[in-house]
Amino acid sequence: MTKYLSILVVLSFYGCNPWIADGVRKRDLKRDVELVTDKGSIIFRLYDETPMHRNNFLKLVNQSFYDSLLFHRVINNFLIQTGDPESKNAKAEASLGNGELPYTIPAEINQHYFHKRGAVNAARTGDLENPEQASSSTQFTFIQRKTMTDSLINVSEKRINYYRAYNSVVRNPANQNLVCKIRKLSTDDAKKDSLSILDAMLNERIKNELTEMVPYRIPEAQRQVYRTIGGSPHLDQNYTVFGEVLKGMDVVDRIAGVETRKTDDRPVTDVRIKQIRLIKRRRY
Repeated sequence: MTKYLSILVVLSFYGCNPWIADGVRKRDLKRDVELVTDKGSIIFRLYDETPMHRNNFLKLVNQSFYDSLLFHRVINNFLIQTGDPESKNAKAEASLGNGELPYTIPAEINQHYFHKRGAVNAARTGDLENPEQASSSTQFTFIQRKTMTDSLINVSEKRINYYRAYNSVVRNPANQNLVCKIRKLSTDDAKKDSLSILDAMLNERIKNELTEMVPYRIPEAQRQVYRTIGGSPHLDQNYTVFGEVLKGMDVVDRIAGVETRKTDDRPVTDVRIKQIRLIKRRRY
């Protein structure tokens, strides 16, 4: 009898907690994420409005993928970045940042989620190679920058519109011949002069696009957050934000403050993720 009761309990548990995606159960959607580092713990929440990023991240956490990885890119007053699987056993002299799993996640850029201080942002390759702005399968950042003045926010707004125009130009079928030539020459140091000529042609088309497109304006409510809390608005509308820190920004600041190499922003002394796990939600 006890045996049958045990089976019923197990079946009942899985019946109430079904798989809703690869490696993700229904219960996982109501959990927060705790990332434990050798500098302390960071607790953050994933957004339901970015379900592909959320589910991918939950799957990787359930697989213990991030355990023992390094923060391989740290820029004080900007961001800290992790998620390169090659960092797990990397030698001190290794340059990191190119490792990931062999797939990308379609962009889920949502105008309501912006790069305020504490935002969790998906890393990705640039628009020339990645005009669809698809996210890395594994790499992500915590936005760390503190408060900004209106003048800096205005500069960021101009950068947002430049990036939007750039993306529009490289996605335009009429420009594909030019884009393909630039991609090819960008890997050949011997042809820098030819690349400069093509870049000038591309920039001219970007300028034309800027004059024709409707400019993006940072909403006043978001400007107020950048003024009073901080963030990196120049990334808005171009990268997917899929979560935010609830507790532990002091830890993010400690990591951001470590000494780094000038060549690649890797910390001189490793900063490692000890464990990342799902925890019960609570108010912070």
